[in-house]
Amino acid sequence: MTAGARAASGTVHWIGAGLSTGSGLAAVCDAADRVRLWHRTEERAARSLEALGLTGRADPRAHTRPALAAALAPGDVVVSMLPASEHAELLAACVRSGAHFACSSYVSDAVLAQVPAATAAGTVVLTECGLDPGVDHLFAQSLVDRARRAIGDGTAASYRLTSFCGGVPAVPDDFRYRFSWAPAGVLGALRAPARHIEGGVPVTVERPWEATRPQLVDGETFEVYPNRDSVPFVRQYGLPDAWTPETFVRGTLRLDGWLRAWDGVFAELRTGDDRRIADLARELAAAHPTTDTDRDRVVLVVSLDVRGEPGTEWSGRYLLDLEGTADESAMARCVSRTLALGVRHILDGSLPPGLCRAAGTAARSAQWLDELARDGTEFTLRTG
Repeated sequence: MTAGARAASGTVHWIGAGLSTGSGLAAVCDAADRVRLWHRTEERAARSLEALGLTGRADPRAHTRPALAAALAPGDVVVSMLPASEHAELLAACVRSGAHFACSSYVSDAVLAQVPAATAAGTVVLTECGLDPGVDHLFAQSLVDRARRAIGDGTAASYRLTSFCGGVPAVPDDFRYRFSWAPAGVLGALRAPARHIEGGVPVTVERPWEATRPQLVDGETFEVYPNRDSVPFVRQYGLPDAWTPETFVRGTLRLDGWLRAWDGVFAELRTGDDRRIADLARELAAAHPTTDTDRDRVVLVVSLDVRGEPGTEWSGRYLLDLEGTADESAMARCVSRTLALGVRHILDGSLPPGLCRAAGTAARSAQWLDELARDGTEFTLRTG
């Protein structure tokens, strides 16, 4: 048991059963004493359990804020599969009840503001524990640790770190995309400026898609563009101060031809107001529905190249390239299994109270990558 963390009760409350809920829920059922799946209605929760082959292994519940609050006990674990905007309120309920919290999303300011209270309550706040963010952090942290041991923290060097992830159709279509999360969220991300380091200086792109460029991965051409703010992750990944970033970018990967196929969407994003973009999201959902016969593909490639004086260099690359099956999408598999791994470590008491990310330390990254591989998440590492 990590000092200060409240002992886990063995009960897990999994909130929501959307597109990213997959075999990770079964892994949680294996690890926990009791699992409750909360959905909009008890009937929908029961149908979700049946679809996942978990009938009888978790209790279906109708999710309301009062019902969940009444069911929480000290040491319980709440797993949020709800939109990120819902996380702060769920975390507040956990802190009041002495329960732990886990999600796959980035840390919001509203969640960060509650970390001191959560730490004092012995509550683990596990975030960024999915695919992206999540596995990408584990890959990057592992590469940085390997490079530091090879080059040395005090050695003057420059580096390029790129991390690109995307969910795409396994069989390319004319739209060059398959929605693995709500279209409104996809459009919202495209409307948000992106900041990264290029040529050694921070660069802000107001329209991320305008920075799209080709990316070759094992002979296959993709298109990639930056998203969010990459710069804070220089410190989060533990890159030495003696190393100078020439390129540091975290971004999104799409099929070759995506930029051209989405030209009409971009025209709307340039000129549309919030109401028009909301309407566009609904139109795209109707025009490009995800069906039971669709198969998705997840590609995540993280590369690090470090160059110092002649003879002082190191490079490495992780690649995850998975296709979905009739039983489970690749996206649900990657997100839910990583989240389930984090939940298991809350249950076994190995995570400290307060804010935790999937890749908190190099040692944790190495351990979790080993465990993910044993759980069946396939990826490759190449160094040279």
